[in-house]
Amino acid sequence: MWNKPWTMKEGFVIAAGLVVAGLLLELTVGQVIWDAFSWPVNGIVLAGFVAMIVAMHLLRKRVYAFRFLSTYQAAIPVMCFAVVLTVIMGLTRQTVNGVGINNMLTFWPFVLIYVYMAVIIGLVVLKTPLKTMSASKIVAGLFHLGLFITMTTATLGNADMQRLRMVTAKNEPEWRAVDLKGNLKELPLAIELKEFIMETYEDGSPKRFASEIEILTKSGKNLHATVDVNKPAEVDGWKIYQYGYDEMKGAKSNISIFELVSDPWLPYVYIGICMMLAGGLLMFITGVRRKEEKV
Repeated sequence: MWNKPWTMKEGFVIAAGLVVAGLLLELTVGQVIWDAFSWPVNGIVLAGFVAMIVAMHLLRKRVYAFRFLSTYQAAIPVMCFAVVLTVIMGLTRQTVNGVGINNMLTFWPFVLIYVYMAVIIGLVVLKTPLKTMSASKIVAGLFHLGLFITMTTATLGNADMQRLRMVTAKNEPEWRAVDLKGNLKELPLAIELKEFIMETYEDGSPKRFASEIEILTKSGKNLHATVDVNKPAEVDGWKIYQYGYDEMKGAKSNISIFELVSDPWLPYVYIGICMMLAGGLLMFITGVRRKEEKV
């Protein structure tokens, strides 16, 4: 091993080494604390991460390890580890306060593998100069760039995402909400419940429940909206969903519970996903055209 050129053996050893390093970090420093990466820290980290990948690309002729990372011998092993860890994530109960495999997004081995995979994808995007790219490589580059954008923004943007619960009483504006950890937060907007709406089936079970609300903002913007479970109101980057009500009073409930979600990085995630979809579609089209030309 470690004789040039490196093969998938070295690729698997590197990926396994990251898992071991992740386990050691988990045991010594604890889980990854994503709250520490809220804006502007995540923006600085992203800029530094991109700069590091560009530097590795520029040094690839001098440093063999950097050149190796843009090959399939490095990519396939890390993808295998990523798939295994993702399957474990799907098979285990994931909780906000969980540790280890019960909160994979903060589990060091999972994070390191995905960071390593993002590095490889970034190097693959930069591997071929645009002036010598063929149409197929441009399409593949679009797909990989979209994947890179999706992975990095979804991960680093997680620190800025807020998911809160707010309990409102009729005709009383509420500015405060509680996060998933029970912390009370004051918001830049208030919700005033005007009317709780419930439609029921013949047996009395709820068919639909919604709320007519007035949304007040500190900037002076007021909005009247009807919020359903799957039809949120949107204002100033917040989505407001109907979540619950006083189940003891049912249709006569004088309170309404809302879930408020803010994810400022979501548009960038969507851009990455659209690029991936466009790349995949163009790959399919160019593949069909090649078959037709051969025929």
